[in-house]
Amino acid sequence: MLKSAVALSVFVVAIAFRQQPSAPAPAAEAPIPAADAAKVNPYKATPASLAQARKMYGYDCAMCHGATGNGKGEVGASMNLKDYTDPAALRDRTDGELYYIILNGRGQMPGEAGRVNEQGIWNMVILVRSFSRK
Repeated sequence: MLKSAVALSVFVVAIAFRQQPSAPAPAAEAPIPAADAAKVNPYKATPASLAQARKMYGYDCAMCHGATGNGKGEVGASMNLKDYTDPAALRDRTDGELYYIILNGRGQMPGEAGRVNEQGIWNMVILVRSFSRK
């Protein structure tokens, strides 16, 4: 009887400490199409266009990306987002890639397609780039 109790105890401990299978790795994000990445911003910044972009950013983006683009918004603080105030953060991204990401979204970020016109999205690209030029 003692052997059965010990065997049962060992079995229970083994079950409790067995290694759980790891969660599957998240799917890799689809690459941005080369034609989209190669797009060049056709708009230049104006005080009015930047004001409109700041307004939209405040409504849709700052909660995650932070008011200054530092990646420390209330919702996004635990998401380990890039700090766009660091010039290196976007060094390897073209304006076309940023446009594509803002338009279509990426990861948990929803896109602006259908909510903002083309010029508004290009103005957002200019605004995001401006965060590191302070």
